[in-house]
Amino acid sequence: MHHYHIFETAAGYCGIAWRDAGITRFQLPTASAVATERLLLRRLPEAEPREPPPTVEEAVAAVKRYFEGEETDFSGFELDLAGQDAFFRQIYAAARRIPWGRTTTYGALAKELGAGPEAARDVGQAMAKNPVALIIPCHRVLAAGGKIGGFSAPGGSSAKMRMLELEGVRVGPPEPAQQSLGF
Repeated sequence: MHHYHIFETAAGYCGIAWRDAGITRFQLPTASAVATERLLLRRLPEAEPREPPPTVEEAVAAVKRYFEGEETDFSGFELDLAGQDAFFRQIYAAARRIPWGRTTTYGALAKELGAGPEAARDVGQAMAKNPVALIIPCHRVLAAGGKIGGFSAPGGSSAKMRMLELEGVRVGPPEPAQQSLGF
């Protein structure tokens, strides 16, 4: 049985779902509690609302701190990824090691797992299907060349950019070494 809780953060309303084994789903912020609940229940239609147990309440508090701009580490929270592909679980474990304010690329993450460059596409697929975005920091995984890449959460790539900016990460072309004199 899944349970869930909708809560407000500085960035909007988030949702979290869990079972006895751990957190199963996380919904990134939307503008309203109703919208967040609708998105969460689209994936877990049988889930029931409930006040979170202490371990999930700690995750809720960490999410609130994150969206207030406080450096936050989600790697210690227990996740229940039952039903996920074994390779995806390896990808998720590697992504959880990417610290606050750092990024990597789909290809680099694939290489870290001992897979060839062709596995970068698999990494991208795993990030797109990440059931607990933020807790598994898929926003820190970029496309080749440090490009922002896609993001399947509400707000798409611009939401990914805002989250990275919150962590002090600047994504985009490097600043020119020499500025124009303007004449």
